[in-house]
Amino acid sequence: MSKMSGRAVYVVDGSRSPYLKAKSPTQAMIASDLAVKAGYPLLARQPFSPEELDEVILGCMIPGPDEANIARVVSLRLGCGNAVTAWTVQRNCGSGMQALDSAARNIASGRADLILAGGVESMSHAPLLFPPHMVDWFSKMSKAKTPADKAKQMARFRIAHLKPIIGLLRGLTDATVGLNMGHTAEILAHKFNISREEMDKYAVRSHQRLLAAHSEGRLTEVETIYDWDGNVFDHDEGARPDSSVEKLAKLKPAFDRKYGKVTPGNSSQITDGAAWLILASEKAIKKHQLPIMGRIVDCHWAGNSPREMGLGPVYACTPLLKRNQLNLQKVDYIELNEAFAAQVIACCRAWADTEFCKKELGLRSAFGEVDPNRLNVDGGAISIGHPVGSSGARIVLHLLHVLEQKNAKKGLASQCIGGGQGGGMLVERS
Repeated sequence: MSKMSGRAVYVVDGSRSPYLKAKSPTQAMIASDLAVKAGYPLLARQPFSPEELDEVILGCMIPGPDEANIARVVSLRLGCGNAVTAWTVQRNCGSGMQALDSAARNIASGRADLILAGGVESMSHAPLLFPPHMVDWFSKMSKAKTPADKAKQMARFRIAHLKPIIGLLRGLTDATVGLNMGHTAEILAHKFNISREEMDKYAVRSHQRLLAAHSEGRLTEVETIYDWDGNVFDHDEGARPDSSVEKLAKLKPAFDRKYGKVTPGNSSQITDGAAWLILASEKAIKKHQLPIMGRIVDCHWAGNSPREMGLGPVYACTPLLKRNQLNLQKVDYIELNEAFAAQVIACCRAWADTEFCKKELGLRSAFGEVDPNRLNVDGGAISIGHPVGSSGARIVLHLLHVLEQKNAKKGLASQCIGGGQGGGMLVERS
């Protein structure tokens, strides 16, 4: 994959909703509602009108039945008008980052100057499906013409036909290897000899860092939103002030019941949320006198074994950094999406493991150590949550805020992706 070339691509602003705990579908907002509510204040404070955008690109894994091409639905609701094109991308957990990459490449190539891009997911609305036998029964029932035909088809009904298929569980299971994402984290925990205590300590640190960021007012990208009943949401709901290693140690393994180490406490949370960034060319910045948060320097996608999907960031970020004459020590801050504590720790160990780097990455030695004080400094998906289509956009947006707050220059955002992929995005603040 070649380096992004062409015109410079800048991020001028961004916003996100609070990440909300998954609720029953009757209580939770649908994905397009979340995207609209997070996008309104962002567009309202811009010196240009929504109609002046060239396009809207939105990542989403499981849009609802009334959200076909959800990007277009949201674009129209945000007041972008009929002429602004909009399209949806889906790369599982990498959907939000894919939207940013697609937008950046269109700007770099000269096809666009001003794009609203991001990601959204309402995991609360993941579908509950009928099994094939029930679908077949409905189909034949609809074709039955006479009362006799209908009675005959009714007689074929079985209670077992009503057993539902839980869409969320199916979506988080890799169909090619038959493993839930949690099982792939277990594989990494055993492969890199990661203890349960290490994983739980990492999870507690994620909560502590998020709580500190909230109390110190550092999550300035979070917009207050309201649901249709007037309820106010102004913070991420997943943070647990009482989290401790002792409490997490009491939780039972969620995937490998007998020998496992991965629990709900050291895994990312099922949540709903949206995140947006506005990307612009130099031409658009001059035209509208826009501020610059930072620049998207490069992006890289890589594939790896679905059984070890959590190592995706290692496979994606190593060539990304090498292509830009960088290493882990020359990057000021890293946002590595916390799908599982085991997965983040495994990535760090893989980069520091000489044999792994020689065999899997074709290097002569270990790629380097990750400084924990520069990694996910304000917590991650274990505490914030992981609305799959949104997280890639969130980590890039927050990384730019971290660089500004720390007066730092270079940042790396990365995530593992179900199915065995990884994505990495390099950003820079001038």
